[in-house]
Amino acid sequence: MHVRPVKTRVFKQGEDLVAFICAHVKKLKDGSVLIVTSKIVALAEDAVVQINTPRAKEAIIRAESDWQLHAKHGKLTLKDGLLMWNAGIDESNAKGNVILLPRDSFRSAQKLFFKLKQLYKVKLMGVVITDSRIMPLRAGVVGVALGYAGFKGLRDYRGKKDVFGRKLKFTQTDVADSLATAAILVMGEGKEQRPLCVIEGAPVEFRGEINRRELVIAPEDDMYRPLFRITKKRTKR
Repeated sequence: MHVRPVKTRVFKQGEDLVAFICAHVKKLKDGSVLIVTSKIVALAEDAVVQINTPRAKEAIIRAESDWQLHAKHGKLTLKDGLLMWNAGIDESNAKGNVILLPRDSFRSAQKLFFKLKQLYKVKLMGVVITDSRIMPLRAGVVGVALGYAGFKGLRDYRGKKDVFGRKLKFTQTDVADSLATAAILVMGEGKEQRPLCVIEGAPVEFRGEINRRELVIAPEDDMYRPLFRITKKRTKR
């Protein structure tokens, strides 16, 4: 698998995202997966808010999240089925503003998938819209796929046998987030200006339709629930 970050100029709010991508990724091989950071997707959708006070920031976090819990330096929130920090709002490289997450990352990924597939004239391709997240009890960020299109996001080993013939009961591979993490590693988190990444030779199952719920686990079924005490009913605090 080859992971190649793409250095670009600074993306401007309200700019045409498809034109921006095509200007920096001249060609795309059949079977490639294009990684797009959520920040430029949000900027293209004008998902930007100005804040003047800490109280205004808290109000935005409250409005953007389905559930929140006070934590050190901010809030642990539930948004779009994902546990994330401060509802995913981003203040870095935002010129004093706050950049929200895309309104519907799966829909945005699907739109890019259909347009770019036609423009690049490829039969098979994937699109992943990424963000960064912190894993519990681990330092540093890894990637997360907020939305994706063109491939199956989950590889299921349940019912199959391991090398010693033991039948697997629970094992599944999160393909979408694994691709996001591989890309985040080379795209960077600072001033690299690499909001795009092309992955070639990824071991994915390409398909036209995807199930946007395939990676989602209900809070009551999640193994970490005892740590966070998330109830079945989503509440705002």
